[in-house]
Amino acid sequence: MDHQTAGEVSNRILDAIGEAVIADRDFLSTILTGVLARGHVLLEDVPGTGKTLTARSFASALDLRFQRIQFTPDLLPSDITGSNIYNEATGEFEFSRGPIFANVVLADEINRAPPKTQAALLEAMGEKQVTVDGTTHELPEPFFVIATQNPVEQEGTFGLPEAQRDRFIVKTSMGYPDRAGERELIDRRAGRTAQAPSIDPIIDGEQVPPLQRVAEEVSVDERLRDYVVDLGRATREDHRVEVGVSPRGIQRLFEASRAVAVVRGRDYVVPDDVKWIVEPVFTHRLVLTADAGVRGIDRSAVIADVLDSIEVPAVGGEGPPPSSDGRNR
Repeated sequence: MDHQTAGEVSNRILDAIGEAVIADRDFLSTILTGVLARGHVLLEDVPGTGKTLTARSFASALDLRFQRIQFTPDLLPSDITGSNIYNEATGEFEFSRGPIFANVVLADEINRAPPKTQAALLEAMGEKQVTVDGTTHELPEPFFVIATQNPVEQEGTFGLPEAQRDRFIVKTSMGYPDRAGERELIDRRAGRTAQAPSIDPIIDGEQVPPLQRVAEEVSVDERLRDYVVDLGRATREDHRVEVGVSPRGIQRLFEASRAVAVVRGRDYVVPDDVKWIVEPVFTHRLVLTADAGVRGIDRSAVIADVLDSIEVPAVGGEGPPPSSDGRNR
């Protein structure tokens, strides 16, 4: 699959999901970027905005096996990974797979479970495998997690550990739909027998790995590679930041920028690709100082200042038009 074809397929996927999910196209593009970059996606928003429908729609459009895990305070790690069960007929223990053995796993309200259970996902997300009683079990390919969390200020939530936040390539938010969108929701629910919106597969599930490999063939100019590194390092030098972006985070920005280029049908990255995706990639990785927290400093403001402080390299090629959410700067 070439880059132009990959871009066309990506837009067909976004068009189809946009028919079912009332959400900003930039939001959907950010999720698809994470998928193409072989990463995991964290969605943060209040309940009732359509996060679950979004995850299910992506699985349907990509023709992949979908599993939903509802995180609760009493959820155990074995409820996610599976466990060994004694088979009386054979007299042996057999591994019973948990819901993590799917292509698209929706970790719903992940921060309603205690940190120990949240950590059960770490190996799966990082290594695409789980280990139970000393035996390692490979997860299916492709595999990615779309996790949803409620704002940490809400009752009954636990903050995600830093190591787990770092496993998500992007974090984004749906936000509330506009008035027309909410009116459409009312129209959809007008008939009591109306079913939830559904979409047909846009591509065969076996085409997803080749689509992901296209991103690995995108070229990135040496000056842009320096730009990506400088952006990450600048977050560590900001006086408002206690823990800046890790080397893994810098690599994820590089990978996500290549995926953005694929969605836009190019085989090369331009500076606007980096600037468009840097906030979703970097923001959740920052740990602000106590003073910054007291003063109500927003992580997005830190990223905006970092972008302003680093000179954008002059690289050939035309960038995409400004996005509707203003992330292009």
